[in-house]
Amino acid sequence: MRKSILVLATAFTLTAFFTSCRDTKKESDDMEMSDDMDDMDDMDDDMNDEMDEVGNDLENAADETGDAIENAANEVEAEVEGTDDM
Repeated sequence: MRKSILVLATAFTLTAFFTSCRDTKKESDDMEMSDDMDDMDDMDDDMNDEMDEVGNDLENAADETGDAIENAANEVEAEVEGTDDM
């Protein structure tokens, strides 16, 4: 009788120990996943901001290049017509 009580007490202790460890592990996994998702959202926002900035820089460079070509064409046309101020 005494051995059966000790066996049951040991089984109960082991069951409680493994059950509590498993629940704690599950909660920490959920927290890590949530933190990782926040980091990915921040990284996605940063990448979108950088891509917008690069797009704006390219558009500005194209506009400046177009203006320079137009100015050069006007100067060449003025030179050909002989109305150049130089």
